[in-house]
Amino acid sequence: MQRLKSILTKHSNWEPYNEYIVRIEGYATTDFTLCIENSKALLEGVSKEVCAKKGIALEKASSMSGCLKTAFKALGYPSSSTILQIGTAIANVGQQMGNFRNEIGTTAHGKTVEELQKRQNSIHDLTGNFLIEATSIVCCFLIEAFETDKPIKPIEDEIDYEENETFNDFWDEQYGEFTMSDYSFFASEILFSNDPKAYENELNAFIMIPKDESNNVE
Repeated sequence: MQRLKSILTKHSNWEPYNEYIVRIEGYATTDFTLCIENSKALLEGVSKEVCAKKGIALEKASSMSGCLKTAFKALGYPSSSTILQIGTAIANVGQQMGNFRNEIGTTAHGKTVEELQKRQNSIHDLTGNFLIEATSIVCCFLIEAFETDKPIKPIEDEIDYEENETFNDFWDEQYGEFTMSDYSFFASEILFSNDPKAYENELNAFIMIPKDESNNVE
């Protein structure tokens, strides 16, 4: 589930769902019943969160399949779209996951020795890996599809004061040096330190001035 972990880190508002991943990975080799329980809860939780963030109400006591279908619709996929059809198929897998959980569970009802043995034989590594990876893939898709509508704002490149010596000299010639007791600071340093955005605006304006005029600006 490494890719899902990376997505949760990338979109930090989803990070609380890491709690389910810890349980899924922890129970995968010790108690697969609990692993399935948490996989189902993760799918359901992400689906509900998508619906909540999109302002789409879920029906009361909505099934796992219902939650997933509604989440795909909340993302804007029309009923005829291939994505929604695939989502519906995946939703059915999610529903079967709940059924599988009930089949292998040991605590809901007392079981005979034979029933416990059949339960153990039904848990196969391939089955477990398939269900865990299916959970991860669906959650990755739902979260990234939602976040596509709210792309992460790119980090703007920071302006390096030392790389703009020509502008700094121009600004300092205009406004000089400020002295306070034993301390003195150039105007460009003060502007850069106190209001980086204003410094950037003035720098851009300076760059737009024709070279033959910049030396004559008063």
